[in-house]
Parts: sequence; structure tokens; C-alpha cells
Amino acid sequence: MSIALSGRDVTVQANGLRHHVLTYGQAGGPDLLVLPGITSPAATADFLGVLFAEMGYRVTVPDLRGRGGTDRPPTGSYRLTDYAADVAALVAALELRTPTVLGHSLGARIAAAYAVLHAPDDHGQLILVDPPTSGPGRGPYPTSRDAFLEQLQQAQRGTHADEVRRFYPTWPERELQIRADVLATCDETAVLETHAGFESEDFFPYWRKLTGPVVLVRGGDSPVVPPAAAEDLHREQPGFDIVTVPGAGHMVPWDNLPGFLDAVRPYLRSPGGPLPFSPTSTPDGQE
Repeated sequence: MSIALSGRDVTVQANGLRHHVLTYGQAGGPDLLVLPGITSPAATADFLGVLFAEMGYRVTVPDLRGRGGTDRPPTGSYRLTDYAADVAALVAALELRTPTVLGHSLGARIAAAYAVLHAPDDHGQLILVDPPTSGPGRGPYPTSRDAFLEQLQQAQRGTHADEVRRFYPTWPERELQIRADVLATCDETAVLETHAGFESEDFFPYWRKLTGPVVLVRGGDSPVVPPAAAEDLHREQPGFDIVTVPGAGHMVPWDNLPGFLDAVRPYLRSPGGPLPFSPTSTPDGQE
């Protein structure tokens, strides 16, 4: 079974690759760029594109290099610098106007690298959702290489929502089926080299160099940004809010969508000003 998506398909040349993106909303709204994770083609964020478009944004969600309909570059081209250069080129090619950048997992690391390397003085709001805090001297990424390979191989054989549910037992049926539909479009080399980067590339040097506006959102049950790592992040950048979403693991918006939306709404702006907000989450350490 294949799920119909709401996004409009766009293909664009940027940074030497052909990129596939999904777009939502109408021209003229403020731009919001959503950067997905290691095995999350753009289709998996369709529900977020719809929600943010309803808030007034013009939303762009790309397939990262090596995923979905975006080109597979040569081996050795899946470093944070490569992904960040793609984002900078997409922002220019699509004429995005100082976009808010919301990145999840790998996408959060990419958003930070993009801001530091390509837009240090003029980036929009950064919303970094559960970026991997693993890296040199910080231990391994909590999901193993073999676990990613197992899911990819299932998808290549032809998986289904019930099989995906074993890894994501709390997800809505629609999101399970979309993942089943598109996971096989993730190139194995892209996934394995990126996973290796979670352990060889350090997020913290980018985090230290960021200037506002920045917020980091973490799942309360996530092993990817555990409490000790959150404390380290706060120590390095005490001026940035770190917001915890209760009842969510690493896949924060999939695990607890209402809690995720409550966490990010204070940091989003519509053409008419602040969006309505009824908080169930507050920045860590604040009342």
C-alpha cells in the first residue's frame, strides 16, 4: 500500500547534485526548511509539512543526498560539510528568504553546520531536534550500524507497516506505512557513512560557534541526547533554550506530536506575529 502525500514535487540542481524536495504552503509566507534524519526521506515529514503550512509557512523538505529522489554522490561524500553545502546551495537555488531551519537528528547536526559554515551572521531561527551527541570521546551512537542495516534490508525485500511497528511501536499507522514505502530509497552507503560520522564527527564544536536564535528540543526518553549530554550542551551555550518533550524518544514529533508542537510553537512566527501557544513544555530549568 502506498500513502498519498500532500507535498508538491520539485527538482532542483544544487551543489552539483539533482535534489528532490517536497514543498507546502503558498508563496509569500515565511520560509521554513525541514531537514530530516539519517533514514528519513522527505516523505516521512509530510505530516509536518502540512501542519507548518497551515501555520502560514512556505515549507520545503528535501530528500538528503543519497535518499529518495536526490542523487547519490561518490563514496566519501556524506560528511557534515557535504550536507551543509547542499543546504546552502538549496537555500540559494530555491530563493528561500532567511528560512527558519528545523532539523531532526542528522538534520539537526546539518542545520548547525550550515549556520556556522554558510550563514553565521544571517541565519533564521534554528530548531535543533535531538541532534546526535555521540562522537569522539562521547561514546557510540545508541542505534547500531547493524540495526540500521536490518531495517534497510527488510525494506529492500519489501516491508510493511506491521514489520516497521516492531521498531516504532507507538507511531500512527500512516507514518509506519510511509516509512515502509520509502525506506528502501535510502542508499546503504549513505546510511553507513553517515552512521560512522555520528561517531567520528563531533557536534559540539558547531554548537559552541552558533549564535542565536537557536533552540534545542530533545525527547525526554531519548538516548541520543541523554540528560548528561543536555547538561553539557547547556554548559557550553547557557543562553540557548533546551526544551524537553515528555513521553518522546529520539523520534520526537512521531512519538509525541502534541508535545513537540507545544515545544516549538514559541519559537515560530507567522505573518501576523506569534502563533497561539498553550504550553505543556517549558525550557529545562525554567517555570
